[in-house]
Amino acid sequence: MRYEEPVFRPPSEAYSLIIQATIGCSWNKCTFCGMYKMKKFRVRDLEEVKEDFRIAKKLYHNVDRVFLADGNALVADTDYLLEIANYANSLFKLERISCYANPTDLLEKSKDELIKLRKAGIKLLYVGIESGDDEILRKIRKGVSSEEIYEACQKAHECGFELSVTVLTGIGGRERMKENALNTAKLLNRIQPKYTGVLTYIPVPNTALYVKIKRGEFELPNAIENLLELRMLIENLEAKTIFRCNHASNYLPIKGNMPEDKVKLLKAIEYALAHPELLKPEWLRGL
Repeated sequence: MRYEEPVFRPPSEAYSLIIQATIGCSWNKCTFCGMYKMKKFRVRDLEEVKEDFRIAKKLYHNVDRVFLADGNALVADTDYLLEIANYANSLFKLERISCYANPTDLLEKSKDELIKLRKAGIKLLYVGIESGDDEILRKIRKGVSSEEIYEACQKAHECGFELSVTVLTGIGGRERMKENALNTAKLLNRIQPKYTGVLTYIPVPNTALYVKIKRGEFELPNAIENLLELRMLIENLEAKTIFRCNHASNYLPIKGNMPEDKVKLLKAIEYALAHPELLKPEWLRGL
């Protein structure tokens, strides 16, 4: 396979065929993210993408899932994505096609376009929410408000997509821990995503937020404070969602189905707060 490194994918796409439909991220302005800083965004040539699928067909006999990289493949022209989806389905018996999507990608496409993409087999969209707090969203240059995020996700649901969203503890710093937890829970309760992934913010060199931390303009919550923020988020989370907080960045790996496992998750946090030696050390955390 041909890839323009680095290539990122969600943990749940570990066994999927990864094909780069786009290179980089069309937004690429978030202050905390360094994933695509080394890439200039572009949509790949359609024939190149099809050739990658043909190469995969020769290499792999059983492909049931395809993940379209890079950062937000959904931004590409709808006809282009339909051509890719239909070609992939002609080669493999696919369970699903998935990709990253920015909220603006969903807002800018019409419902008719989104329904066509869903019918073509693109079933799951990964949306980075980061926070439900408008002040944090503004500071990290997310480019959308919490209301616009809700509208984008609601539109996706209405068009038949499943959503896997990610949020970040610590992204508001010590200053807005409470606001991040409460407003993020509030937004998740409105969206009702099928999957919710909670990551813990880790500073990335050569990003704007990293520079602020080095200058002393942004204070990171420590491990205990992060756990308190996570507890507040879960206490206020009422959405019916498959909840995962077991990423490499998290101090305490926990998971469950909400809301039925809320008590179990909160008990795990309380135990960890009483026994901080159980928390993942900094040297074991990663992106």
